[in-house]
Amino acid sequence: MLLEFDDEDGLIRDRALLDPNYVVEEDRIVGRDDQLREVTRMLRVALGDNRPPNLFLYGPSGTGKSLITKAVCNNIARICDGRELGFGTIEVNCQDLDTLGTAVYELAEQAAEQADVEVAVPKHGVATKEKWDELFRILNENFDSVVFVLDELDMLVGRRDKQEPAFSRLLYQLSRAGADDGLSAFVSVVAISNDTKLMEAVGSRALSSFTPEDVHFDDYDADQLQSILRRRKDAFREGVVDDDVIPLAAAFAAQTHGDARKAIDLMRVAGELAEREGESRVTESHVRRAQARVEKNRVLEVIRGISTQKKLCLYATAAVAAQRNDGSARSTTGYRVYQYLTDAIDVDQYHQETYVNKMKELTTYSLVDFERRSHGPSSGMFLEFQFGERPQTILETLREDSRLGSISADAVRSVVNAQTSGRT
Repeated sequence: MLLEFDDEDGLIRDRALLDPNYVVEEDRIVGRDDQLREVTRMLRVALGDNRPPNLFLYGPSGTGKSLITKAVCNNIARICDGRELGFGTIEVNCQDLDTLGTAVYELAEQAAEQADVEVAVPKHGVATKEKWDELFRILNENFDSVVFVLDELDMLVGRRDKQEPAFSRLLYQLSRAGADDGLSAFVSVVAISNDTKLMEAVGSRALSSFTPEDVHFDDYDADQLQSILRRRKDAFREGVVDDDVIPLAAAFAAQTHGDARKAIDLMRVAGELAEREGESRVTESHVRRAQARVEKNRVLEVIRGISTQKKLCLYATAAVAAQRNDGSARSTTGYRVYQYLTDAIDVDQYHQETYVNKMKELTTYSLVDFERRSHGPSSGMFLEFQFGERPQTILETLREDSRLGSISADAVRSVVNAQTSGRT
C-alpha cells in the first residue's frame, strides 16, 4: 500500500516550499528589501572576524523576521566556512521555555549540537551559573563568532517571584558575554518579538549593555502576499493550481495582519485537501475550506494551553465582537458579559482590572490586539479589542470546552445584545 501511494503523482511536488519555517533562497523573499539590506549590513561584519551589533526585530507574526535572520545567517555561515572562520547561529524559540535556567541550557544544547559535541552538565540539579559556564566553554572551544537568535523573546517571563523578567536577565548576560567571563568568541544577539514595546520591559542594566539596532517589520499587503505565494507556486506540479487560488489565499491572509505564514499554510492545506479527494486541480473551493481549517486549528492550539479564566475572558470578548460589524469589543462591555459567564458556571469572578490584564496577556498569542479609546474628556478611557481571527471561530473552538459548551449560545447573544444596546 505504501509503495502504491509512493507511485501516485500528487499535486504537490516540493512540500518543503509549503512549510512556513523553511528557509528559502533570497530571491524568494518578497517585500522586505529594506529589512533584508539592514540585517545583512549589520551582521556581515562577522565575515571579517568582528562582533556584529545586537539587533531587535519587531512587528506582527508572519512578516519575515525569522525568515530573513535565518537566510542572512545561513549565507554568512557558508562564506565563513570558506574563510575557515567558525561562525554559529544558535536559535531558540522562547515560547516553550519557562525559566532562565531552561533557556541557558537550551542555548548550550543548540551550540553543542552545531559543534557536534556533548553538553557536560545535566539539565536539572545544577545552578544556572554552571549552565552559563558550560555554554561559554562550548563557544570558546568551537566558534569564532556566534549570533544568538531569540525568537518570541517576550514569552520568556520566568518565575513570578523575580522582579525582572527572565528575558531581561538573558539579554544582560548574553550582551555582556566576554566582559568578565573569559569568553573569546564574539557574541551578538538578535531579539525577535511581536511586541513593539518589549524594550520598555527590559531592565536598565540589560538595556544599557544590549543597546540594539532596531529593525521594524510591518504587515504584508495582499499584493506582497500574492508575490510570496507566486514564488512558491513551483511547490505544485505544473498547471494544477487555478488562477484564483493565489489571490484568494493572499486576501484571506491579508485580513489577519498580513501574515505570510498563514498564506503559505492555506496553500499547503488547500493542496492536501485536493490530493486527499483525488482532484486533478487545486481550486478556490479548496482554499475556502482550508481557511476554515487553518483558522480553527490555530485557535485550538492556542486555547488548549490557557486557563479557564482566560477562556472565559476570551469567550466574553469574542461574543461581543461577533455581533459588531467591525469585529471589535469594548473592555467595559466584555467585562459585563464575562460576569454573566462566571455566574452561569459558578466560578470565581475577577475584578474588571484583572479581566483586562488577562485579555492583554492573550495579545502575545496574536489572537487579539487592543487600543486605548475615549468618547471624550468626561467619558473615561476604555480598551477596544480587535481580533486577528474571526470571533465566531474562537467561540466555536471555546465551546469545545464542556463547561463553556454548557452555556446556551442564544443566552450569551441575548446578554450581548442587552449590553450593546444600553439595556441592563
